[in-house]
Amino acid sequence: MTKMLFLLSFLFVTINGQVVGPKLSVPEKSFDFGDINEGDVVKHTFTIYNTGDDLLVIKDVKSSCGCTAALPDKKELKPGESTGVKVEFNSAKRKGQQRKHVYLTTNDPENKEIRLTFTTNILVDQSKKVTEQPRMKLSRTQHDFGTVSEGKVLELDVDFKNVGKDELVVKDVKSSCGCTAALLSSKKLKPGETGKIKIELDTSDRVGKFTRTVTLYTNEPDLGQQTITLFVNVKKRDT
Repeated sequence: MTKMLFLLSFLFVTINGQVVGPKLSVPEKSFDFGDINEGDVVKHTFTIYNTGDDLLVIKDVKSSCGCTAALPDKKELKPGESTGVKVEFNSAKRKGQQRKHVYLTTNDPENKEIRLTFTTNILVDQSKKVTEQPRMKLSRTQHDFGTVSEGKVLELDVDFKNVGKDELVVKDVKSSCGCTAALLSSKKLKPGETGKIKIELDTSDRVGKFTRTVTLYTNEPDLGQQTITLFVNVKKRDT
């Protein structure tokens, strides 16, 4: 029915000489996929028409993100012809309300670019969320260097492992003072991989018992940071 109305509109304006050149017409500019599950790949076809009296050319098709692919069945439409624009959306690693766009560039002098929009609500599988997230496990969360002489640079290696099911990313490492430095062997670990944190604590100009910390900030959804605590008793050097 919709296609028939567009064809009748095309014939009417052509007969009355009111249209010159190609004319892009889209009866449906938006579509709602409704609720979908995270990881689903959904598809929809928008239909476009040439209601002008000259060849309509689709010059370019762009999407608002890499999660969306769009492809027209035909790039050239004669007067009265129509074609489908197939849109595919990959919901992997996304959640909640989504609004994405596809932009068509044509040779219609009055409508050079048109935007097609689709919306959806992505539901997260709670069991999948728990089992497929990254998870960092430290070989130790504290260490006591004991009693050392002032001026000594103390070193400690701590292993960290990704025991989760998704890539672990260490976003940042911070120490509680400038006397403590931490160097990572890698900031990204695939599931099952192990990395190493090399920690150095400089006791120069420090005397007595004190505590320092090194904190790692990661992409773990539930536990975004973990801390390694260092203890030391520094005795003054004999002069």
